[in-house]
Amino acid sequence: MLSTAKIEFIEFMMSADVLRFGDFVTKSGRNTPYFVNTGNYKTGRQIATLAKFYSKLIKETVGQEFDAMFGPAYKGIPLAAATAANLATEYDIDKPYFFNRKEAKDHGEGGSLVGYKPVDNDNIIIIEDVITAGTAIRETMPVLFGAAKVVVKDMFISVNRCEVGQNSDKTAVMEVKEEFGIEVHAIITVKDIYEYLKEKGTYGDVLGKMEDYMAKYCVF
Repeated sequence: MLSTAKIEFIEFMMSADVLRFGDFVTKSGRNTPYFVNTGNYKTGRQIATLAKFYSKLIKETVGQEFDAMFGPAYKGIPLAAATAANLATEYDIDKPYFFNRKEAKDHGEGGSLVGYKPVDNDNIIIIEDVITAGTAIRETMPVLFGAAKVVVKDMFISVNRCEVGQNSDKTAVMEVKEEFGIEVHAIITVKDIYEYLKEKGTYGDVLGKMEDYMAKYCVF
């Protein structure tokens, strides 16, 4: 039985056209019957609502035990900014945030990071949208380690797709834990989405495709 909070989040994503069903290709090249595109959040109320879900998860898992939050370009940028704002107003957890440019700035102060400048031993949390094959996190870590000798223990995402990464028997989340020692916390998982559709009873065609996809790519 899904919790009320998970049902609310799934319905929120669907209402914003962020969680979609059909035929899509992920960043890792896999054909998938569902797709999560946080780039479709486009109103102030939507990003404010999304930030509430993220900050609640952060409060429940790490509380104030971190120094700053990092949002990888591009989708992580509004996520980190909005979450930082909500943590401050909702829980009085006022922490700095920062993000990276895809291309390093060659004028002014230069550099590829915007916002907070991390220092050695900072405990940084990462705010991202989803993890599919772990490609984005492998691009992110060199950026952080190139800035300072930071510690990264936790990452927060909207959806854990529970998919295999570079190894056929481990999910990308498991690999991230093994490679970088990072615990990935998700608001919901693909299993939650599947259970939601099953409870609704009106997504028969999608359910079949999801079952095939999960059997092929997912590890639970």
